[in-house]
Amino acid sequence: MAALRTPGTGCPWDLEQNFRTIAPYTLEEAYEVADAIARDDLAGLKDELGDLLLQVVFHARMAQEQDAFGFGDVVEALTAKLIRRHPHVFADADGKTADAVKGLWERIKAEERAERGEKGAGGALAGVPVTHRAVTHEFVVVSGHVAPGHPESLVNWNALAAMSGTIVLLMAVERIELFAKVLLEGGRPADTPVLVVQHGTTAAQQTLRATLQEVAEKIRAEGIRPPAIIVIGDVAAFAGLKKS
Repeated sequence: MAALRTPGTGCPWDLEQNFRTIAPYTLEEAYEVADAIARDDLAGLKDELGDLLLQVVFHARMAQEQDAFGFGDVVEALTAKLIRRHPHVFADADGKTADAVKGLWERIKAEERAERGEKGAGGALAGVPVTHRAVTHEFVVVSGHVAPGHPESLVNWNALAAMSGTIVLLMAVERIELFAKVLLEGGRPADTPVLVVQHGTTAAQQTLRATLQEVAEKIRAEGIRPPAIIVIGDVAAFAGLKKS
């Protein structure tokens, strides 16, 4: 990565990137890891984990260029966190059961948030009411590079339409009419909430909310183009979800 980011001899594309432009790729790689797991594709998981690791290396290199931190610092911080959050392994805290470990973990995280002056939970579930977080736990990640009905498609769209959880579509904006149609025909309710996020976590981020029935029309009307993530399910309806 240092070679790719070296002015004059490195890769022009890599040199143009910054944290905000790379962030959408980081999200996409994380979803592709989840997709490989959902498909029980261990060979694919190996590749996707490498792609996700590349994102960590990329961000760490950019931070090092700003004298903020390097990859080694990321590893050290992770090591310290694992030791701190597992006193039942590295110290003498009680952790003989999974429930005890879970309670210990939550207490330590709460202490860490308090030390940083934070209140409540943060991260990906910030803005989702605690009483509704269970709806985020049943989800399927689907790559939209192969259209429904295509001979190479391995997706059981009827099964997806029948599930009540969350569907995350990647690379699906250009074929959204096809995906919405197959889900509606498979029985997914027309009023199912949909959230579309274009250029997520960047200054150019655009967020669109719709129902499954109207999402294709709204995407075209707003001129949303890739890269974008489409979230289908009740979790998309929460008004408190972060938009930036």
